Amino acid sequence: MKRWLILSLIIILFDQLTKYIAVDIIPLYESIEVFPFFNWTLMYNEGAAFSFLSDQGGWQRWFLIILSSIVTAVLIIWLFRLLHDERSIAISLSLIIGGAIGNLIDRILLGHVVDFIHLHYQSYYWPAFNVADSAITIGVTIMIVDSLFFAQKREAQREGK
Repeated sequence: MKRWLILSLIIILFDQLTKYIAVDIIPLYESIEVFPFFNWTLMYNEGAAFSFLSDQGGWQRWFLIILSSIVTAVLIIWLFRLLHDERSIAISLSLIIGGAIGNLIDRILLGHVVDFIHLHYQSYYWPAFNVADSAITIGVTIMIVDSLFFAQKREAQREGK
């Protein structure tokens, strides 16, 4: 399972690199249009997803650091306990772990998460996000698809052997 942690490491490095570049070249809260539906907009999120808890005065930073650390540890243990035929779950966990650690690094070092990818349609704006958030979303999506469509088939194949 070490190879799956390499995928997590790649996500962490790419996430931190893109955040470093975004902070260096994008003025805070100013949008740079890339496409009619896509902007680079540097924002800092002191809360969780969709800025949940961002206005709580600071305690949420430590709460989210502790929560992220515990969840990441559980996911790493889960990853190491997977069977060899659970490749899609391994990929999903690796993406989630990489994303969680990428955002955890921001919380520890900066006190907030750096977001800079901003999608919109006309006057409807999705909250800004980053590479780590994308990896978490893709990982969760893979896990849901696997559990809905492939987990039972995998179990049946194990029982048939």
